[in-house]
Amino acid sequence: MAKTETTAAAATFTREQLAASKRYANRRDLIRALLEPGKAYTLAEVDGMIEKFRKGKVR
Repeated sequence: MAKTETTAAAATFTREQLAASKRYANRRDLIRALLEPGKAYTLAEVDGMIEKFRKGKVR
């Protein structure tokens, strides 16, 4: 039997769309600081970037 692969394209959003969303309402400033304008991100990417930032070292 042949195995078929299915790939679901993840939805991507711009920095402006993410900053305006309810999901990131309490992190708008962080979204604007971490993400590049004009680039598209998945929700998983953004969540990972936020988590990495929050776990970063304080200088």
